[in-house]
Amino acid sequence: MTHVLAVANETVAGHALTEALTHRAAAGELRVSLVCPVNAPREGYVVYRDTRRAAARRRLDKTLALLLESGIAADGYVVDTDPADAVRDALEQLEPPVDEIVVSTHPEQKSGWLRRHVIERIEKVAGGLPVEHVVVDLDREGGEANVLVIANETVLGDVLLDRIRSRAARSPASFMLVCPQSAPETFPHPDAERRLRRALAALRGAGIDAHGQIAHPDPYTAAMHAVQDERVDEIIVSTFPGKTKSSWLRKDVVTRLRDATKLPVEHVEVEPELVGAEAT
Repeated sequence: MTHVLAVANETVAGHALTEALTHRAAAGELRVSLVCPVNAPREGYVVYRDTRRAAARRRLDKTLALLLESGIAADGYVVDTDPADAVRDALEQLEPPVDEIVVSTHPEQKSGWLRRHVIERIEKVAGGLPVEHVVVDLDREGGEANVLVIANETVLGDVLLDRIRSRAARSPASFMLVCPQSAPETFPHPDAERRLRRALAALRGAGIDAHGQIAHPDPYTAAMHAVQDERVDEIIVSTFPGKTKSSWLRKDVVTRLRDATKLPVEHVEVEPELVGAEAT
C-alpha cells in the first residue's frame, strides 16, 4: 500500500487534487491522509478560528467523501499550524509511514503559499520523500469565490449585509470580513469585535460561509495584507456616504484598491444613523 500525505487548504476540494489522488489509486492500493492547515492572519490581530476551521472542515469532508466513493482509504485533519510545520508533524505521527507528499495550491498569481515559498519549505522537511505540486485553478473549475469585505462601523449595516446575501445567492462564495481597528493603541477592541461577531452570526445563520478578523487600522493596508496572505477574487468596501462623513473616502481607499489589486471592487455606502454610529 502507498501512503500519500496531501496538504491543501482552500484547494482541498479542487478537481485537480482529487484527480491526482485517484490516478495514483489506479496504479495500486492507496491510503491518503489529508491535512488542511488553517490560514492565520498576520501576528497581533484577532481571528475567529472557529469559523475558519469550520470552512476548512467543510471543504475537507467534501474531498474525503469523493475519495471514499472511489474506494480510496482516506482520513483528514484540520490543523492550526504552518503548512511546513503540519507536514513535519504528520511525518512524525502518521502510521503507516508516508511514501509521498502532494501539495495543492492556487495558481501563482493567487497563492499566498507560493508567495511564502511553502513548496520549498515542505521539500526541506520531507526528508527525501517525493513532493508533487498540484495547481488547482478554482476559477476554471467553477469553485466558490473568495470575497473580501472591508468594513468597520458599517459592518452591521443592513445595506451591507443585504449586499453580501445577494452576492452569496448569485454564485458560490466565501466571505472574509476584515474590520480595521479604530484605535491602534488600544487592545483588545471590544466594540469592533462585538460588531464583527454579530455580523458573522447573522451571515452564518443565513447559511453563508463567513469568517472575519480585526486588522490593521488603515483600511487600505488591512485589505492589502489580506490580498497578500490569501486568495481574494472580489472586494467589497463599506463606508459612510460621501467624503464629509467618511475618512476612508477622503483617503480614496476604493480607487486605490482597484488600482493596486486589479480586482473587482464594489463600494457600499451605509448611513451612520442606520448603524447607530458616529461618522469619522
